Amino acid sequence: MSKIYVASSWRNSHFPDVVKHLKEAGHEVYDFRNPPDGGHGFKWSELSEDYMQWSPQQYREHLMHPKAVKQFANDEAAMQSCDVCVLLLPCGRSAHTEAGWFAGRGKKVFVLIPERQEPELMYKLFDGVCCSVEEVIEELARIRS
Repeated sequence: MSKIYVASSWRNSHFPDVVKHLKEAGHEVYDFRNPPDGGHGFKWSELSEDYMQWSPQQYREHLMHPKAVKQFANDEAAMQSCDVCVLLLPCGRSAHTEAGWFAGRGKKVFVLIPERQEPELMYKLFDGVCCSVEEVIEELARIRS
């Protein structure tokens, strides 16, 4: 089976179910909300409640905070070890950056759109656009056969 990196947002309510279904289908799935070294992942609000008001300089400085450095290392190691990325919409810039990283390395990327979204032409760069986790599982089986 595949080693899957689900790139998404903390705010995405579909995330836990997608991870669960992929695991139930026999895949190994990286869950950034529950990193392998324990803990509960990383949120900018852990560093400061006013993170949305940071200047560009403050943002750059906070990228070096030990908690940010630790979570980046977790995510990057998972990206290196996974062979497939599922870009679960809706999500933000980090998830799209991760999906682009996968595509740039020739790894498979599937976009999962479980609810109505603004259309995006450039998703054609990826290996497929799926409307349900079941479709993702079918695509994963297809690429393995």
